[in-house]
Amino acid sequence: MYNVLVADDHAVVRKGIARILEEAGDFRCAGEASDSGEVLKLLDSGAWDVLVLDLNMPGRGGLDVLRDIRRRWPRLPVLILSMHDEKQFAARVLKAGASGYMNKESAPHELVKALRKIVTGGTYVSPVTAETLAADLQSAEPNLPHAQLSDREFQVLCLIASGKTVSQIAKEISLSVKTVSTYRARILEKMHMKTNAQLTRYAIEKKLVE
Repeated sequence: MYNVLVADDHAVVRKGIARILEEAGDFRCAGEASDSGEVLKLLDSGAWDVLVLDLNMPGRGGLDVLRDIRRRWPRLPVLILSMHDEKQFAARVLKAGASGYMNKESAPHELVKALRKIVTGGTYVSPVTAETLAADLQSAEPNLPHAQLSDREFQVLCLIASGKTVSQIAKEISLSVKTVSTYRARILEKMHMKTNAQLTRYAIEKKLVE
């Protein structure tokens, strides 16, 4: 029986995943976390076989938490769940150290399949993600503008596009307003844009925000 830590800010989602694990027979939801702080605290306090992590946790972003986890628990398999488009996010989270990426709209049996794959040392990608990664390798066209961004810049881009101000972003990701403003300036420069409105329009078109 594998012990699973389920991290998502929605109780309904956590309970749904717990039920799926219970019915699978070889997994059990041994703990739940509703924000990034709870995730790290629970990982510190127990022995876990696998973590199911929502990409958009309150507090520090999922990519930030994932980097911490990779440093402190390098062998812990992590399955990222998200409502975001796989084509835009899967490659980034896999490069950051996730063992798999799954859209929340996937069927319950796919969740179990993914967990069984990663808990034995494998990497899970859906057919959609596999096709996207293969196409990226074969494509002769330049990457999309947001692909040039660092993980932190990408996080700030998504927060800007979700309607948050620089001050709100600074508070949410525990950075100074000046630092966030610097990231914003870099994003605009790298993406050859001038305003938040342009960034927001781009993010919506590319399905980077819900």
